[in-house]
Amino acid sequence: MDTIEGKFRDYLKAKGLKFTPERELILETMFSFHGHFDIEQLYDKLHKKNHLLSMATIYRTLPYLINSGLIKEVFRCQNRPQYEKNFGLPHHDHLICVRCGRIIEFKEEEIERLQERVCKRFGFKTVEHRLGIRGYCKNCLQKIKNS
Repeated sequence: MDTIEGKFRDYLKAKGLKFTPERELILETMFSFHGHFDIEQLYDKLHKKNHLLSMATIYRTLPYLINSGLIKEVFRCQNRPQYEKNFGLPHHDHLICVRCGRIIEFKEEEIERLQERVCKRFGFKTVEHRLGIRGYCKNCLQKIKNS
């Protein structure tokens, strides 16, 4: 199936698992985020809608969503794993501000070509790659300079 729910149902079925109402709520809520999110944000959003799922249920469902290819852990920001949707979205990389947590997504063709050349040189077949550059955003740099 080519829908988010269909892909997750197919994955769970192939693993001999059920598509439970709890898993459906977690899936729907994850895909309601616009951008990156962490587990605490997901938990809060579920509880604001009066869906009283436990953190344990969320953490047990997380590997299934990752392994199905629907979401991915992209980096750690302020010591928390950050996730984003991986279904039907183009590849991109990240700039991460270590002070305020701001995340800037970008795609740079020159970086992509360099990665391809490096892989070719070493006879390496790429499955995925993640690039996250940590530093200070321009707002935080200005605040640092002014303090």
